[in-house]
Amino acid sequence: MDDFKKVVAGNIMKLRTSMNLTQAQLGEKLNYSDKSISKWERGESIPDVFVLKQLADLAGVTVDDIITPHDPDEELRVEKPTRRYSRRFITLTVLAGIWALAVLVFVILWIAGIFHWLVFVYAIPVSLVTLLVLNSVWGDRRWNLYIISGLVWGVICSIYLSALKYNWWQLFLVGIPAQIIIIFAFSIKSKPKTQ
Repeated sequence: MDDFKKVVAGNIMKLRTSMNLTQAQLGEKLNYSDKSISKWERGESIPDVFVLKQLADLAGVTVDDIITPHDPDEELRVEKPTRRYSRRFITLTVLAGIWALAVLVFVILWIAGIFHWLVFVYAIPVSLVTLLVLNSVWGDRRWNLYIISGLVWGVICSIYLSALKYNWWQLFLVGIPAQIIIIFAFSIKSKPKTQ
């Protein structure tokens, strides 16, 4: 059993270093503390199968690669995920498409004799919802606080400007508690698991 622990410990350390991650960074990605990672790399404990699968997926190897002995000088091949297009490029393209559609709708309505400038106001919440989804999937989730805040205020502004003749300025008062709730919701941190 001790030999098995040493094999797994050495392979975890090789994977972590080949991914250029510190123990704390790897722990954050796996939602574990750096102390747990350190215990795994010293062979004091072994992560459960679920965590091994997470680590294998993160490194682009199989679980078998993590639990199988390798030559000391043999490097574990960490597959770099290949992307044909960068995520930022895709995000900017989608957002440009939304605004191009807004311009198209504006021009069509203008040709039809309807001057409806609110199309551009409505494009703001649509853009922010799209940005929120894309950022949640592959972006830095810390930006979601600002995106959601912008979305709340964008929706309030859209409703206010749509009903401008009624002068519903009180809608902006709804935004204040909503903003406070958003800030508190994003300040909640999950506690890393220790093993």
